[in-house]
Amino acid sequence: MAKSKCSNSKRVSVSYISVPSQIINSLSSSSLQSLLLSPKKTSRSNNRFLSFKSPRLWFLILLLFSLLGMLKLGYNLDTLIPFSPYPCTTSPQTQGLISDRYSKSQLALASKSGEHSKNDEKDGVLFSKPEVGNGANSENDGEKVEEGEFWKQPDGLGYKPCLVFSRDYKRASEGIVKDRRKYLIVVVSGGMNQQRNQIVDAVVIARILGAALVVPILQVNVIWGDESEFADIFDLEHFKRVLANDVRIVSSLPSTHLMTRPVEGSPPLHVSPQWIRARYLKRLNRDGVLLLRGLDSRLSKDLPSDLQRLRCKVAFHALRFAPPILELGNKLAERMRNKGPYLALHLRMEKDVWIRTGCLPGLSHEYDEIVNNERKQRPELLTARSNMTYHDRKLAGLCPLNALDVTRLLKALGAPKDARIYWAGGQPLGGKEALLPLTQEFTHFYNKEDLALPGELEPLRNRASVMAAIDYIVSENSDVFMPSHGGNMGHALQGHRAYAGHKKYITPNKRQMLHYFLNSSLSESEFKNIIKELHRDSLGQPELRSSKAGRDVTKYPVPECMCRDSRTHSNL
Repeated sequence: MAKSKCSNSKRVSVSYISVPSQIINSLSSSSLQSLLLSPKKTSRSNNRFLSFKSPRLWFLILLLFSLLGMLKLGYNLDTLIPFSPYPCTTSPQTQGLISDRYSKSQLALASKSGEHSKNDEKDGVLFSKPEVGNGANSENDGEKVEEGEFWKQPDGLGYKPCLVFSRDYKRASEGIVKDRRKYLIVVVSGGMNQQRNQIVDAVVIARILGAALVVPILQVNVIWGDESEFADIFDLEHFKRVLANDVRIVSSLPSTHLMTRPVEGSPPLHVSPQWIRARYLKRLNRDGVLLLRGLDSRLSKDLPSDLQRLRCKVAFHALRFAPPILELGNKLAERMRNKGPYLALHLRMEKDVWIRTGCLPGLSHEYDEIVNNERKQRPELLTARSNMTYHDRKLAGLCPLNALDVTRLLKALGAPKDARIYWAGGQPLGGKEALLPLTQEFTHFYNKEDLALPGELEPLRNRASVMAAIDYIVSENSDVFMPSHGGNMGHALQGHRAYAGHKKYITPNKRQMLHYFLNSSLSESEFKNIIKELHRDSLGQPELRSSKAGRDVTKYPVPECMCRDSRTHSNL
């Protein structure tokens, strides 16, 4: 049980009397104080009417007790909510039962003296619990309750990491990690989060083939020109150590295989383990080296349970960022947290995102023309449905939210005006102008450039993947996370936050909410109620991967990688 918040306030000495709220409301503050203060001694010159030996005094006492008994029957006190034995309790069930004697100033004093007890520490991250009002019906208290709800974490239903592999898997592991004949080389492409996904599947494919995995080669990104290698972004020794009992990881091919011409391949989409073995195992046994490229979404999302758990082990345990990146990311996260909870936004508002999605940024005609002209010159970039207009795409939920959309959504969901917001992502088309709706409404708005000390980011300027890793760390440490669009980072963080205990993750219900965004006849309160109802089940609650085919276990780790029974532990 958490310590009472007023346990440290030794200098404040307060007496408590449990009085029903109905009676409290009917008493003035002066009359309530008279109940708490002891009566002064009377002088001898006073009337003998108040003497303890006077029968009139005893008659008056009996009359008073009779009156209190009648009040008890009249108010039917037995139906009231039981009182908390702790006078500092401010839970929703008891907040209205605290007497006026325990004033707001005293609540504030107790809050300061026990500030750390308001936070629960989990995996090195402090989750700030919502502030609760003192039971008054003022508009200000209503806002505080709403703000508290915004920071409230979803019910994780007791799910915790549970990586227990079968006996057959463990039995086969011994032979696989000792094999010195077969080696798998993979080349992964795309941005940092896309590369992470491919590395996860590369480990699983190596396991399927019983081959050693050569440390994955990161292809130089055409768009950002990042030449980072695996060890520049991830902790290589940790990667090897965590997977030592599953797949053998080697830094390079042994001398016995250097002159071998590798078998090359690129699997089609969503292939099964059976397909992988049938296509590559025979040739791999013969030649000893297999080279695979373009692994993005090549391996099926529906695999046997042991391979699904291996996916989680790679994504959530083995792929840890390199120490310098981890250190800097945690520093920035701590700077965000030093004044309370914070929200992380992944804003997908870059020029290439608008072009690829077939959407418009909603800034001005000038910027719309920039996007349209680029799309005409390079039609191959359009990945959304080409037969739909921009307006149809937006209403279908296929477009990223712009800054105005994000602002309206956050306000409707109860985000406080003084909320500290970290925004991740590349520079938006339109620069600071594109962010104005957000920065005008939420003034505590930062990115890594704002938080870093002079010179801290200089060595990373031309390393987009490392910069993305910094964003990932600060976002993962946030109390609430929300992406403005889908994408690899949003999906990875959804799974990571679920695996960490179902930390709050807001999934914008774009397909349904945007119709109400366009309805100007709705009052502000009606709009808020509708938006909250649309997102009631989109706040990061546990969701079974098995409830829908084709879901990625690293996005939905329940039930293969998390459980809530006696098996709740990680067998690493």
